[in-house]
Amino acid sequence: MSELRQIAFYGKGGIGKSTTSQNTLAAMAHFYGQKILIVGCDPKADSTRLILHEKAQQTIMQMAADKGTVEDLELDEVCKDGATIFSTTTEGGYIRCTESGGPEPGVGCAGRGVITAINFLEENGAYDDELDFVSYDVLGDVVCGGFAMPIREGKAQEIYIVMSGEMMAMYAANNISRGILKYANSGGVRLAGLICNARMTDREYDLAKALAERLGTQMIHFVPRNNIVQHAELRRMTVVEYAGTADQALEYKELARKIIANDLKVIPTPLPMEELENLLMEFGIAEQFDEANIGKKAEN
Repeated sequence: MSELRQIAFYGKGGIGKSTTSQNTLAAMAHFYGQKILIVGCDPKADSTRLILHEKAQQTIMQMAADKGTVEDLELDEVCKDGATIFSTTTEGGYIRCTESGGPEPGVGCAGRGVITAINFLEENGAYDDELDFVSYDVLGDVVCGGFAMPIREGKAQEIYIVMSGEMMAMYAANNISRGILKYANSGGVRLAGLICNARMTDREYDLAKALAERLGTQMIHFVPRNNIVQHAELRRMTVVEYAGTADQALEYKELARKIIANDLKVIPTPLPMEELENLLMEFGIAEQFDEANIGKKAEN
């Protein structure tokens, strides 16, 4: 029996983190027979929609509010099986899905929903002996409060940061690395790699690889941009299910293989802001940003 690995996907909001994580986890289950529990930690509850073919899964916090208290919930009510493709793979892999949820916008702390949900899942046997992976999909680049729980309390040992060659995505990756460094000794969390979800910016591969090296980690995979991802999303499907032999499905298959085989987990060395800006200047990203802003000012 293999040891349960708890991983988490972080990244700047809008970078394609949930899409990347679901496609990768789908490949892990379908191609490599991995048994996975996804714990969605975003109040939008969109971390499992492609796996379940649903717009949004009903959340633990929502069901707890309906019933009066989280203690009134049953595990089978909050954990749902993924699409048939994952439960019928010849390798025996499957995906189970749950979403933590949170309060209405502007009311209370959504991070508390993450804490409540993870505690409920642990206490009710969701992390059973069959599982190979528990995967946390965490809101944006937030690494404070309840959203930091997967790294703060040693829940997730491996962090994968989804980023791109865009400046703000680079800043976010560096800031998340700061959060990992903060909790590395107390919680045992480690940075396992950067996943570059390509945006087709200039020298994107080289820039992502350079940032990974400065942080002391690896760019574990460069995911090329392909419109088939959006085509699959419109049908609420992963690419693995929508077009399992397509080039993009094979990219996610390769990323899945790398994560399964990955044994490089490090305490990162975040860059001081000046050094990060120098890196961006070295690859011409800052100049591009300045030129874009100058153009906009001229138009106004």
